[in-house]
Amino acid sequence: MTYKLVCSDIDGTLLNKNRELSEFTIAEVQRISPIPFVLISSRMPAAMVHLQQQFKNTTTPLIAYNGGLVIVDGTVLQSTIISNMVLSAIIDVCKKTSIHLSLYHFNEWYVPSMDYWAKREVNNTKVKPIVKSNTEVLYQWEKEGKGAHKIMCMGDKMEIDVLYKFLKEKYSSEIILYRSKSTYIEISHKSISKKTAIEWLLENYYPAISIKSVIAFGDNYNDIEMLKAVGLGVAVANANKEVLKIADRITESNKKDGVSKILRELF
Repeated sequence: MTYKLVCSDIDGTLLNKNRELSEFTIAEVQRISPIPFVLISSRMPAAMVHLQQQFKNTTTPLIAYNGGLVIVDGTVLQSTIISNMVLSAIIDVCKKTSIHLSLYHFNEWYVPSMDYWAKREVNNTKVKPIVKSNTEVLYQWEKEGKGAHKIMCMGDKMEIDVLYKFLKEKYSSEIILYRSKSTYIEISHKSISKKTAIEWLLENYYPAISIKSVIAFGDNYNDIEMLKAVGLGVAVANANKEVLKIADRITESNKKDGVSKILRELF
C-alpha cells in the first residue's frame, strides 16, 4: 500500500516526555514531505500552530477540538459548535461544585480564574487564556452568534464522575464526552470526531486520497474511531488498552519516538 496522508494525535502520541517534539520527529516529518502530515487533536489551534512551524508545514490543514474545527493557515474550512443551551445547563450544574470549566472557541480560551487547572493547561499547551466568568462568556457568545468548540471540565475525580453521569444521561443526544484522565471531561458536539474530520478533509480538500491511503497515530479513547477507519491505524505502546486492542500496529511509546520510527520504516 502506498500511503498518501499521515494524521497524528499530539499529547501522549507525538510529543516526548517534555511535551515537545524531538529532533528526530521534526526531521522525519520534514523528510517525508510533500506527503501531508496533519495534526489532529483536542487542542485549540493556537496550541498546535507552533508545532507546525517547527515542521515547516504551516500550509497543511489542522484538525482541532477532536474534529470540531478544520483550518488551513488560519482560515476556517469546517466548524461545529456546541449549543449554547447545553453550555448554559453545564454552567448551572458546575456552579454547585468546585469543577473548573474552560471554554473554547477557535483561538479563544476562557477560564473563570487562573487556578491550578488553568495553570496546568498553560504549562501543557503553551497558550494563555482570557480570564472571564463562564456566564459572561456565554452572554458574549450569544450576542456574537458564537458557541463552544470544546468545553473542558476539570476537578476532583468524584465530582467529575457525578458530572459525567449526569451529562451522559441528560445530553448524550447532543454532546460527546471524553475522559482523557479521571479528573477531566472533554466535551464536543455529538456529530464530530477525529474520524469524521478526516473524512471531511478527504472529501473537500484531498479528493484524490482515499481513507485507506491514510495512516493515523493515537493513544487515547478519542483516537479509536480514527484508527479503525484509516488504512493503517497505529497505536503508541503507552496507549490505553482499548486502543492497543483495535490498532493495526503498535509502535514504541511517545517517549521513544514511536511515530517517527514508523515513518522511517514505511517511507
